[in-house]
Amino acid sequence: MVSERAADVTPFLAMDVLERANELDDVIHLEVGEPDFSPPDRVVETAVESVRAGNTNYTAARGKPALRRAIAAHYAREYGVDVDPGRVVVTPGSSPGLLLAMAALVDPGDEVVLTDPHYACYPNFVRTVGGRVETVPLRPADGFRPRVPAFERAMGADTRALLLNSPANPTGAVMDGDTLADLVALAADHDATPVVDEVYHGLSYDVAEHTVLEYTDDAVVLNGFSKRFAMTGWRLGWLIVPPDLVDAVNRLAQNLLICAPNFVQDAGVAALESPPERLDAIRETYRERRDLLVEAISEWGLDPGYTPQGAYYLLADVSDLPGDAFDVADLFLEEAGVAVTPGADFGEQAADYLRLSYATDADAIHEAVDRIDAVLATVER
Repeated sequence: MVSERAADVTPFLAMDVLERANELDDVIHLEVGEPDFSPPDRVVETAVESVRAGNTNYTAARGKPALRRAIAAHYAREYGVDVDPGRVVVTPGSSPGLLLAMAALVDPGDEVVLTDPHYACYPNFVRTVGGRVETVPLRPADGFRPRVPAFERAMGADTRALLLNSPANPTGAVMDGDTLADLVALAADHDATPVVDEVYHGLSYDVAEHTVLEYTDDAVVLNGFSKRFAMTGWRLGWLIVPPDLVDAVNRLAQNLLICAPNFVQDAGVAALESPPERLDAIRETYRERRDLLVEAISEWGLDPGYTPQGAYYLLADVSDLPGDAFDVADLFLEEAGVAVTPGADFGEQAADYLRLSYATDADAIHEAVDRIDAVLATVER
């Protein structure tokens, strides 16, 4: 018999679309956030050297000291923030890190406030630990950026955490420093903890990125190597937690995760020490791809009225096309051979949208645009 907890977990539609798309021939994948770059060469070399050196045994649950120090140094270098390496907990990917954060903070019945649209899996993490989800609607007129008064209206006596994401999936919105500082203050007023997913940091375009740690130590930061360093399958992430949560999170990690892979942690040190110029070039490539899709979506008449400032996603408004977003996604997949994700995966406010990922090469994006052009030419509006 399936538990109620498992039965309440909704499918991850992007992965469902990927599975369907993989059963077809000649499909262009714009549905998943899978960078098409390779990790830095030194990262691969370090992993191989570490395996050959015999580093395949367990490590401490919170991670190898060298990696925790490298993560702390990253925050000093990038943001001018002093992080005690003792507050860093290394995880086998950022998703397990979010599970640890929710398990450490949320009791059954506690409320977690998050935006709508939001990353598809967030509500499932909250519900898995018995929490309740309260959402704050975001508007395309605001560029899908959070507004503090909307959060204030959503919070109450049972609010235990704010779950934030910047740069955001699926919108690409980036929070400015003033908004982040105000949300930190609002959380403190409600005795709630900000949990901030910063996994797309490093992938913003012409806007400043701010870590929540610039404004408080009483927050949980979630980050990892998958997006910035194109290390999705390496499964390596980290948490930075308030001092009073360190022991609890470490105990949870010992029991639920054991540890991140030993040799992959060594590769993580190499990634954090890689030259910044490489990321500059990758960021510019993503920007060019974004602009291709922004222009195409406008020409299709599907422009939601904003330009993503970060990550590698954007939303297309398909409310004027026949059927719902699921129907349009099916049309694009079956008739154009282009896989995209229905917006319902990301909350009620995204139900009339499709999410398109530009984590694929420009030639494929050009081909996808041509194919969708041809299909839309046959659709009556």
